[in-house]
Amino acid sequence: MTEVVEQGYKVVVVDDCSVDSSKKQLQGLKLYYLRHRTNMGQGAALQTGIEFAKKKGAKYFVTFDADGQHDCRDIPVMVEVLQKNRSDIVFGSRFLPGARTNISGARSFVLNVARYVNYLVSGILLSDAYNGLRVFNAKAAGFLKITENKMAHATEIQLLVAKNKLSYSEFPNNIQYNEYTKRKGLRNIDGLKIVFEILLFKIFR
Repeated sequence: MTEVVEQGYKVVVVDDCSVDSSKKQLQGLKLYYLRHRTNMGQGAALQTGIEFAKKKGAKYFVTFDADGQHDCRDIPVMVEVLQKNRSDIVFGSRFLPGARTNISGARSFVLNVARYVNYLVSGILLSDAYNGLRVFNAKAAGFLKITENKMAHATEIQLLVAKNKLSYSEFPNNIQYNEYTKRKGLRNIDGLKIVFEILLFKIFR
């Protein structure tokens, strides 16, 4: 997070009612800090951040996991791809040629299965459906009304892209896992939970 702030970006941190020292660790950094009064899930945190940035008049939006797995050097390149391709949203990918990642084979398999489940629901087949790094413009931000609070929010984003006929691209990015990100990130058992959430989303949508 410090590296992103140091690059001069306007950063919005959404604290989803954490019980650790997150707020204390952010002291002294030039950013916007928002906190949920109750734990609402990742999808809700993203929507809170997007709505806040919209009110601030943001032209480009970036979703960026705060656990240290993403590389802030990918941001300007993805913005350039957004502009060059005239896309409304650019999805980061760990699996396109040129991507750099130390993802395990087991986690890679789970994510590959999940992307096909997402395709059945949304009609969009991404190479990496659960990558937290995305760049999108104000038009896309206006259509992204995330109601799925848990991991199925990634499916909902794809569904909203398809429903509103937003143009999209993918970009190979760098994701490096350390012990902390492995604990905080997607576990293999979460793959089953994701499939279950997606099916519930499909049934009750």
